[in-house]
Amino acid sequence: MRFSLFVHMERWDDQVTHRQLLEDLTELTQMAEAGGFSTVWIGEHHSMEYTISPSPMPLLAYLAGQTTTIRLGAGTVIAPFWNPIRAAGECALLDVISNGRAEIGLARGAYQFEFDRMAGGLPATDGGKHLRELVPAVRKLWQGDYAHDGEIWKFPTSTSVPKPVQQPTPPMWIAARDPDSHDFAVRSGCNVMVTPLMKDDEEVVDLKRKFDTAVANHPEVPRPEIMVLRHTYVHAADDPDGWRAGAAAVNRFYRTFDAWFGNKITPVDGFLEPSPESKFAERPEFQLESLHHSAMIGTPDEVIARLRTYQDLGVDEFSFWSDNGMSHEDKRRSLQLFIDQVVPAFQ
Repeated sequence: MRFSLFVHMERWDDQVTHRQLLEDLTELTQMAEAGGFSTVWIGEHHSMEYTISPSPMPLLAYLAGQTTTIRLGAGTVIAPFWNPIRAAGECALLDVISNGRAEIGLARGAYQFEFDRMAGGLPATDGGKHLRELVPAVRKLWQGDYAHDGEIWKFPTSTSVPKPVQQPTPPMWIAARDPDSHDFAVRSGCNVMVTPLMKDDEEVVDLKRKFDTAVANHPEVPRPEIMVLRHTYVHAADDPDGWRAGAAAVNRFYRTFDAWFGNKITPVDGFLEPSPESKFAERPEFQLESLHHSAMIGTPDEVIARLRTYQDLGVDEFSFWSDNGMSHEDKRRSLQLFIDQVVPAFQ
């Protein structure tokens, strides 16, 4: 099982500049590369300071020049916000800039807040139609001249300029949760990325079962890979209460996620306060003790033990999700502990 880093610039107040956040993200990426991580993943989000990435492409292109070996993953391109010609061209350009290090993840999207601003109010639940039409169109544009007459997009003969370095295509990944998404990804020859969010490892088992079912239903397709993405925080073994800081940070992250996902309050200049703790008094998954056991939080030995179960399940990649609102120093310390004391157990 290999490891990757899932990271964004995240800003919780106006006391830190966006330039400083870029430098911090770059440092974490370079640490991950030096530590043997396979990939750095950056997603797409709009108008929200707590997840700053209006497009993964310029960030990944910049990181291509700051690194030499780590692969550069779009995790993920939000299908309803992209024209297939633009998606094909920008993804191929990233592959050219990085000399064949691009990994292309795609998703249907989640936040109605973004759909209201980027897709004319299209229901976020309808984004899957765009995803299913975008993936094959991008692949055909990478191959050469192609005219498209779809339900969503129509365009005359076009092609991707440039073409990707990796042929026939860069690796493609689909963010999947329900069985239909797993089936679409596998039958399309795409790898699968999943996140259990706040659920415990039974959810990882269930997501892997959905993936395995899709693989079994498509024996004509070579088995793709599956990646599990988890909030991760590693603390020193001599600090028995060290997990509390990580759990509290992840709690605030998910309360902020809830506020944005609920789409009930208008943000102020890109900031939105987390939903109050009182809202989750009857939600055990928000309790710190619960998050200690659902998020990947613990000492190096505790994290190794849990990751062994993922490896035994057949998970191909575990992605260290660093977004949690903690200071850069805390994130750097946690990542270094993971690199120094967890990664060697899997080499």
